Amino acid sequence: MRTSPALRAAALAATATVLLPLAACSDDGDGGPGGSTPTTASTASPTSTPGKLSSQKLDWKPCPAPSEAQGSGTSPSPLPGGTKWECSFMDVPLDYADPGGRTIELALIRAAAKDRDRRIGSLIFNFGGPGGSGVATLPSFGTAYDTLRTRYDLVSFDPRGVGRSDGVECADDRALDARYEQDGTPDDAAEQKAFAQDQKSYIADCEKNSGPVLPYVGTTNAARDMDLMRQVLGDDKLYYFGISYGTELGGVYAHLYPRKVGRAVLDAVVDPTEDSLESSLGQARGFQLALDNFTADCASRDDCKLPGTTARQVQDGIAALLTKLEKKPVPGLGDRELTETQATTGIASALYSKETWPLLEQGIDEADGNNGGLLLALADSLNGRSANGHYDNSNAANTAINCADSKQRYTLEQTRKALPEFRKASPVFGDYLAWGLMACTGWPVSGAWDTPDVSAPGSAPILVIGNTGDPATPYSGAKAMAAELGKGVGVELTYKGQGHGAYNSGSTCVQSDVDAYLLEGKVPKAGTVCG
Repeated sequence: MRTSPALRAAALAATATVLLPLAACSDDGDGGPGGSTPTTASTASPTSTPGKLSSQKLDWKPCPAPSEAQGSGTSPSPLPGGTKWECSFMDVPLDYADPGGRTIELALIRAAAKDRDRRIGSLIFNFGGPGGSGVATLPSFGTAYDTLRTRYDLVSFDPRGVGRSDGVECADDRALDARYEQDGTPDDAAEQKAFAQDQKSYIADCEKNSGPVLPYVGTTNAARDMDLMRQVLGDDKLYYFGISYGTELGGVYAHLYPRKVGRAVLDAVVDPTEDSLESSLGQARGFQLALDNFTADCASRDDCKLPGTTARQVQDGIAALLTKLEKKPVPGLGDRELTETQATTGIASALYSKETWPLLEQGIDEADGNNGGLLLALADSLNGRSANGHYDNSNAANTAINCADSKQRYTLEQTRKALPEFRKASPVFGDYLAWGLMACTGWPVSGAWDTPDVSAPGSAPILVIGNTGDPATPYSGAKAMAAELGKGVGVELTYKGQGHGAYNSGSTCVQSDVDAYLLEGKVPKAGTVCG
């Protein structure tokens, strides 16, 4: 079965370890270092955007259907009232250290503001990943932002390396099927050797198919692209809505260009103070918390399909299912089977939103009865696999961007040593996320930082929203981001709820505060709590 566009969008918000940027900041906020090289982070001096690119005119046309790299599908339908989505391409420097050199194209999408007389500007969205196609995602959420469209053009884009924006290519569909079927939690020396070899082969494919662009897909360059986009769209300031990884991108933008920030919202916030190991541990705890909440809810209902009268008993049943699948997969979709790793991926996918808890309950129940189709479909959603067997490039881009950003490279021995701490953080997801630490081991591009610098003295206030039940970006990240942005810049708002993100959670409290800020400039009181 096909999962909803909302679930796919949420899945793109955090596909594995969420890592991010750092960059030196110029005093006037209008510069920064150039792009990285294949072997080390760049030390180029700050440069300004070439005038010919900042004055380029975009050729807006009706949007085509999403490409395979964007996730496939049909052309976006008009919005209520008949407004049609328009698409275009924008030229940006491949390497900002050589602004007059080779350019690449970024894919953009927009829907025009309804009240043209009171139009503020363009509100640019990044839905996360890194690796998510904003061009494919924004239309699926278009009506959710209809209030904001009263005074903004809604705009999103495929960041460099993503989707139609010179997307990173790694393995083909057949190789990806085999990769996701492989045991992602190797137990013995033979399985660990196979795991490491698979990583090596995957990275070799990435280098073979996309080597020349890999040094330039990091978040610092994406932030520079957004400032060029701001200029090309005709705005003096950046109006921005970042979700999950998009909060890191927004934080890096504010660091580079503090005086260019207009109104910015960061929702489902990544902690900028954590390195890749700390971030992965945080996700292990976050997904475990979400699973605890799911199993407690299930155990409290008389109609719960899963065995057990307590949350612990329900969760023990899930752990037993995963152990059973490790020994013997069950039939899934077509000739594909549901393995332990895919089942874990499917469970994680459904924990992004409380609305998909019923699917998770059904999927676990059916898998326990030897039918793994639903959990496999949920895993496919997170892995970017469409019903026709083609993969988008979200996970390839995710790896490329993470590895261009983060310096950390973990050996097999270091990963083994980290396992006990991860297992303590989450009996279900600990191993799965610990082995993900090796995603950048052997990557041909050196990372840029340990943690990103998002300090933004002189910036306008930035609204930072944390969800207490968020599995992918734990609540503590919002407080850390607000503090790192600086006094008078980061304004924290708390949502006491479940799922990944707050604005689209159904909370009228969150929505009204965000809408009042973006539309009227009314900054909520720091520390505001929405139930």
